[in-house]
This record gives sequence, structure tokens and C-alpha cells, in this order.
Amino acid sequence: MQDILKFLEELRANNNREWFETHKKRYKALQNEYNGFVERLIAGIARFDPSVAGLTVKECTYRIYRDVRFSPNKEPYKTHIGAYVCPKGKKSGYAGYYFHLEPGSSLITSGLYMPEPKVLKSVREDIAFNGEQLTGWLKKAEGFELVTENSLKRTPQGFPADSPYERYLRLKDIYVIKYMDDASVAAPDLLEKTLKSFEKTVGLVHWLNRAVDYAYEEM
Repeated sequence: MQDILKFLEELRANNNREWFETHKKRYKALQNEYNGFVERLIAGIARFDPSVAGLTVKECTYRIYRDVRFSPNKEPYKTHIGAYVCPKGKKSGYAGYYFHLEPGSSLITSGLYMPEPKVLKSVREDIAFNGEQLTGWLKKAEGFELVTENSLKRTPQGFPADSPYERYLRLKDIYVIKYMDDASVAAPDLLEKTLKSFEKTVGLVHWLNRAVDYAYEEM
């Protein structure tokens, strides 16, 4: 992974088409290396979460090219690469496991990011009635922290403001995060440690996907 980090760092300093085209052969070789890692990541996660078994690398990874049509930032390339492993692939709307590689800012997350309104409502209903289960799964996600930045200022309409789980009801995303430094990313045991970390969050992911399933059944 060290070579990939180095490439992304250079891309950050030279984010233009001329530089990228000059280094495209190198990028393709590194992309193949990364795709091999993601393939092993999917297989490893599937051993403790069979709901992701059979996913392809393409179903879990993202293009490096940025969509700049509606963005004030016109840089053509992302300076990170990621993979989202979840049931039915990255566009399914299900909770899952995300691996993010970026110089100085690598991380892994598990959970549900930017869910559809009906899905979020379903999750909140589960929190209101079974909040102690969510608390339990969060405790089991050892080494991770709950992300709370994207929260409502007040309890969402229709939910009890005096609930012991009120702070969870205000969340717009429900996921946990764990940061990795560049040395950890470049280490030979990256895959093994990443899988061990993700396995601690499988209960949280399944709990969230129960609510996702219910929302989709009602649609």
C-alpha cells in the first residue's frame, strides 16, 4: 500500500490531466494491486458476514475521476480511493463496511451513511423501541467511535424527546469510525487487522440492515 499512498500524495500535488496521463500506466498497475486487496477484503468479510459473499470488486469500488459539473472544485481526480462492502453492492442503500485510503487520512467505517428518508425513519423507530440493542452493538465495536457530527439540533418529529436514546434519534447517519496512520496502512498485516476490526462491527451492521430491509419491504 505504500506505493499507492505515494501515488496519491503526488496526485494531490499535481491534480491535472496532463500529469495523470503521463503517469496513467503506473496508476493502472497500482489500481490492479488495490483491486487485489479489495478482492481479499470482500472474501475476508464474507467469512463472518455471508450477506456480502459473491460481491465483485467493481460492485464495491469507486472511480478516481471526480464529477466536477456542479462543483466549484474543478480538480479532475480524487486524491483517495475507497471500497464499500455491503449487501448487493455500494449503491444498494444497505449498511456495510468502508475502507478509505488517503495519505494522512486513511480510515475504516461500519454502518449506514446518508440513508434514504424512509430508511432513516425505520432505523429511528428501531432505536426508539430497541435502543438498548444499538448501545450493546456500539460497545462491541471496540476501537471504533460513533460519528455524531451530522445530527439534528432537536429530536425528530414523532419521536420522544425524553427517550434515553434521544441522542441517537437525532443522528442523520449511523456509523462508527476508526482512523489509521500511514505506517499502519503500509504494514504487511493491514488486511488481517482490518478484518479483525470489521468483525467487531458485524452486529451493528446486521442490526441496521434489519431496519433497512423493513423500510424496503414497505416501499
